[in-house]
Amino acid sequence: MLLLRSLLFQVAFLSWSTLVALYGLIPLALGNRQHLFTIGAVWSDSINFLLRVICNIHVRIEGTEHIPQGAAMVAAKHQSLWDTAIVLRLFRGPAIVMKQELLSIPVYGALCRAQGMIAVDREGGAKALKQMLKDARTAAADGRKILIFPQGTRTLPGESAPYQPGVVALYRDLKLPVVPVTLNSGFFWPKRGVLRKPGTIVLRFLPPIPAGLDRDTFMAELETRIESANAALEAETRATLS
Repeated sequence: MLLLRSLLFQVAFLSWSTLVALYGLIPLALGNRQHLFTIGAVWSDSINFLLRVICNIHVRIEGTEHIPQGAAMVAAKHQSLWDTAIVLRLFRGPAIVMKQELLSIPVYGALCRAQGMIAVDREGGAKALKQMLKDARTAAADGRKILIFPQGTRTLPGESAPYQPGVVALYRDLKLPVVPVTLNSGFFWPKRGVLRKPGTIVLRFLPPIPAGLDRDTFMAELETRIESANAALEAETRATLS
């Protein structure tokens, strides 16, 4: 039954996402970015709806009182595709730092460009870094939240990965507070496989790190806050699943 529900969800998710992306070509052609933001939020809601009714996976968001008004950085753990979808509902028009290769995906890449996502060429060196900072400054000037996954890749629950220097480059350049985020989505929508186990996905915002810290202090504080909170959340999750 679990496999059947998981496969049904996968079919529904891919079919609906394709229809939404194709519909997005209309505001894309008209240059209506705000409509694209609305479509993204509706798509995010629909994913959570499908998870709930097909897979019995619920969603709980905690710590929203820690989110500053206006422009800010959000540095999140990354375990699942769900992580990038949920922020489209949590924030109005977030600017997500993403791999440049994703822009080559038909339709999806064009929609990301139109929404002002921040694409990074990870092999581009100093030139790529300058472009990332330029795009981030534009997003910050518009009062948008800038989402970065500081480890640069999805990880499995319990898996570790180094924190990449891009996050500190943004922090020092933008001079914005950074809200750390932990989550447990990898237990229910892992980066590999199709099984979607029932339970509750929790996304937890932590108190923001103020702007102005030196490089080493910031990186140590960010990693300590995220990893300690993540260890606690994973222990809570395993206890509910046992």
